[in-house]
Amino acid sequence: MSFIGSVMRTGVAVGAVTAASLGFAMGGAATAWAQETTVTAVLHSDLRVLDPILTTAYMSRNHGYMIFDTLFAMDENVQVQPQMVDSWETSEDGLTYTFTLREGLKFHDGSPVTSEDVVASLKRWGERDGMGQKLMSFTETLEAVDDDTFRLVLREPYGLVLESLAKPSSNVPFIMPKRLAETPADQPIPEQIGSGPFKWVPEEFQPGVKAVYVKNEDYVPRDEPPSWAAGGKVVKVDRVEWVKMPDHMTAVNALMNGEIDYIEQPPTDLLPILESGDGIAVENFNLLGFQSIIRPNFLHPPFDNQKIRQALAYAINQEDFMAAMIGDPEYYELCGAMFVCGTPLATDVGSEPVMTSDADRARQLLQEAGYDNTPVVLMHPTDVATLSTQPTVAADLLRRAGFNVDLQAMDWQTLVSRRASQEPPADGGWNLFITNWVGADILNPVANAPLIASGREGSWFGWPENQEIETLRDQFARTRDPAEQKRLAEEIQKLAYDYVMYAPIGQYYTMTAYRDNLTGLLAGPAPFFWNVEKN
Repeated sequence: MSFIGSVMRTGVAVGAVTAASLGFAMGGAATAWAQETTVTAVLHSDLRVLDPILTTAYMSRNHGYMIFDTLFAMDENVQVQPQMVDSWETSEDGLTYTFTLREGLKFHDGSPVTSEDVVASLKRWGERDGMGQKLMSFTETLEAVDDDTFRLVLREPYGLVLESLAKPSSNVPFIMPKRLAETPADQPIPEQIGSGPFKWVPEEFQPGVKAVYVKNEDYVPRDEPPSWAAGGKVVKVDRVEWVKMPDHMTAVNALMNGEIDYIEQPPTDLLPILESGDGIAVENFNLLGFQSIIRPNFLHPPFDNQKIRQALAYAINQEDFMAAMIGDPEYYELCGAMFVCGTPLATDVGSEPVMTSDADRARQLLQEAGYDNTPVVLMHPTDVATLSTQPTVAADLLRRAGFNVDLQAMDWQTLVSRRASQEPPADGGWNLFITNWVGADILNPVANAPLIASGREGSWFGWPENQEIETLRDQFARTRDPAEQKRLAEEIQKLAYDYVMYAPIGQYYTMTAYRDNLTGLLAGPAPFFWNVEKN
């Protein structure tokens, strides 16, 4: 068994609600699809941003996995496996990597996948993604040799080349046509054309209502069995629809009545309903879980002051967050490891502030820093079960510690757009937001986007700048020695806690609920719909 642990418990349930009440009455369009196999799924949020390189939002990543493919992928043992790549060679000095693509790869518009498409896609990804940025900073040249071969030449040794190209979660290095990949990295691509196992159906897309994908009949899967994002992506249904439900209970009722097939993340407090009957399975497909974090904005007062950020860390109480958000301790743990508890780089070094919680110490730090009661704009997404509770808990804890908190409600997609603003809070910016990272995203200091410390131009939202952390991240990227990686990870975490790059507020696990006539669902850091059969 790999280090990612064992599967959590499963359960079943049934219930009833009318199709008409949910707007699923069969009409002409539905009748046209009556002979096809359709999986209808409710995911954790709406799909609005379609470009999976433009944002780290998981709905955009999920969309990316449906229609795009990757050069390499991680399997269930977190090992790198080839995907679009057929073979590769590395020079004796470790500086030159030469890759050859599989035969028969083509995009949804019928054009072949070429090395020029790959090079353009990787360069665009390398502008946005933290791990991609680090890889590109070590890269001398990245160029096409011929239609099926491309070459990466490093200026100095880099220990995470294949791990970077196999990055399993946001941002995933998806391959798209060159004409789309040449879109400026801060602008959305104009079309959704990939080479992946599903095709996008743009004419049926209703933002906030429905997204539709159909089987790519021309996709040629690998021969290996599927495992996480690796192996053969064999599509066994004709159509997948992601639909939006007005609330969680409506979705649960629709699932129990057979009107939908799948709920990605039902709230923990509704699991007993799902587990109480027949016809529904409940399972944990993401064994690494999630880490919930609170992220300050380093550009504007008050969190441009390190002592005030330290006061934020001492104000945190993980038990309060997890108890309010999850409730059942079976589904969460208190964890100060920035690289996820239970993994090779897990450590509690530097985590004392968030693990002990000390409002008195927080107030003392605010006084020492000369905090002048500047309002703290805390963005509060109200429409996502795993994100709606934490901001209210944070507001209460921060107020107890002496902060003046301005809690502003909005939907998650609005927050995703607003967090990209570097404007002052009074002009549409922000001071704090809370988000959740899937464990696979933050397993090491290079992949962990919130640890990028390169300032306004290169850091993740919040834009911290700390050259000492960046130097250590470079050192981590150069080595493949596990003992040295462990040492560097501990040193980076210690500095990151002192500088308060962010504050972890707990590690938790979500269950997926689905009709038990669905088989072949895969574990992984994202929901995958290939290999799924509907009986």
